[in-house]
Amino acid sequence: MPPCVPPDSEKRHRHDPVHPHGRPRPRCVRRFGRLDRGHRGTAQSRHPGDRAAQPAAWPRRRRGVHRVRGVSDRRPVILVGHSYGGALITVAGTTENVVGLVYMAAYVLEEGESLGELQGRFPASPLVSNLKQWTYPVEDGGPAVEVTIDADAFPSVFAADVPADLTKVLAVAQRPLAAAAFEETAAAAAWKTKPSWALVAGADEAINPEVERFGAKRAGATVVEIEGASHAVAVSHPKEVADLIRDAVRATS
Repeated sequence: MPPCVPPDSEKRHRHDPVHPHGRPRPRCVRRFGRLDRGHRGTAQSRHPGDRAAQPAAWPRRRRGVHRVRGVSDRRPVILVGHSYGGALITVAGTTENVVGLVYMAAYVLEEGESLGELQGRFPASPLVSNLKQWTYPVEDGGPAVEVTIDADAFPSVFAADVPADLTKVLAVAQRPLAAAAFEETAAAAAWKTKPSWALVAGADEAINPEVERFGAKRAGATVVEIEGASHAVAVSHPKEVADLIRDAVRATS
């Protein structure tokens, strides 16, 4: 989203929505358009779950705030997390200038909880049986494991409500997810001290919608559920996603 400069009278209420992507990354932030006059959105360029970013340490890092291009430590920030990006903002959100959290079809972890632990409380989604495993070398030994979604299953599992021509592109453009991301535990839970909002994708085949509902309820989040929405909800329902982010910005201004 292009930055937009507000009039002087509005600058003191300016927030930066920051969106750490889930997996894979469909560049969905670009579809949101301008959230509001005077508010700039920023997409994180590399997610700590990427295998090149040393995944074993990502839940303990706060790079979602401090190393996102264009975000000032002095300006209020709304963190927006999709998929396992929700686990990232749960930890990164403890940073002082973060004023709110928005979860999009995302995991909402408790302190000390892992993605696998939360997911294991509920029936597995179709994603689990449609993952392809690969290995890659790591500096301290290895090999380590990473996964991608089977390209043939991608449309139904990840983006059933997205046009077929686009899902084909997303399927081949997806980046692998380090399996270690499912085993690490969250070092903190920012939703205990920061307000949160959650969008539940009612037809999500990647994360069981019950996982999303449970986490959102536990966090006391303001919840919006979109019936029939896939995991790629930001692509198929960009207006509803932008509206929820806008609600968070306004509520914390």
